[in-house]
Amino acid sequence: MPLKNPKSIPKIPKTRKKKALSAIDLIPQPKPDKIEYVCKTYFKYEMPTKKQYCVIAVETVTAFANFAYEISIEWLRDKREINILLAGLKAKTNMVPMVQPAKKEIFFEDLVGEYIINIIKQDGAINTGVFKFNIFNKEIKLIKNFKPKKKNNRFFCEFKVEEEEFNFN
Repeated sequence: MPLKNPKSIPKIPKTRKKKALSAIDLIPQPKPDKIEYVCKTYFKYEMPTKKQYCVIAVETVTAFANFAYEISIEWLRDKREINILLAGLKAKTNMVPMVQPAKKEIFFEDLVGEYIINIIKQDGAINTGVFKFNIFNKEIKLIKNFKPKKKNNRFFCEFKVEEEEFNFN
């Protein structure tokens, strides 16, 4: 059976914006400030790959008893800015239930210098932390954390440097 030759080239639709970028433009509903997430940064050495990583971990403040959850995220990195969109929770397969918060880690090999980390909720609320990473001196400093000027923006995330989690070769 012969294939038909098209007379014209079909149009390819324009690509959509990434969800993280489109969530930045949303205006959240007015709600009071309530800390729901903690953004932790630390160094971690992985034995199997023998690499040193800078880790940005986002976890919930509330702990879950019966199921183990993982935070679904989408992230974009643009030079000195990292945007992390919190997309929701998904259940992990866990044989032994234990009380633990939902958590997600993002590994970076090349974070050196000052970086802006934006945590974005799906409703459009944004919290920002400015960190200075120095792998040579083995230190991370939280310079400041704030909520950007945006209508109805609120605090929902706390930023920390978790020195107890530091792990080096």
